[in-house]
Amino acid sequence: MNLTALVLLAFAMSTDAFAAAIGKGAAMHKPKFLQALRIGLLFGVIEAITPLIGWFAGSVATKWVSEWDHWIAFVLLLVLGARMIREGFSGGDEDVPPEPQNQSVLMLALTAVATSIDAMAVGVGLAFVDVSIVEASLLIGLATTIMVTIGVMVGRLLGSVIGKRAEIIGGVVLIGVGAVILYEHLGA
Repeated sequence: MNLTALVLLAFAMSTDAFAAAIGKGAAMHKPKFLQALRIGLLFGVIEAITPLIGWFAGSVATKWVSEWDHWIAFVLLLVLGARMIREGFSGGDEDVPPEPQNQSVLMLALTAVATSIDAMAVGVGLAFVDVSIVEASLLIGLATTIMVTIGVMVGRLLGSVIGKRAEIIGGVVLIGVGAVILYEHLGA
């Protein structure tokens, strides 16, 4: 596998995280660039670790991961999205919350794990290809860091336009990402 193929793979692996980051950025109501970068780094590290786990699991876990990865990602994103929607509806009547709401590290990490489960399956596949798994994982982590940071900032723009309903929209986005993952795997 050449460098161009690895870079394309890395950015393909980061698309789910990018979509989720837009929702997170919208729910945060004007996150700063450093917050976006920290979230990007969290997602990037998790996204870089999962192909390593998959690679180490190798062919033993291939059948289990490929059969269930989409369900695991869907359920995690569904639960996280539903929680965001519930919190969006439980707010007051004002258009904008009094203070920006920070996302908990646990919720961000769970979202990152949910969007990176497919990278674990890719890692399993990479175990059978002549490729440096360390190089591939680092590229996947870097691409995800970049895409999530951009996604949070895009979400910031959307959040200022849609006010307090941003968390509801962010939850819908997470559920949508989970549904797309499920659809792609079931349709394939």
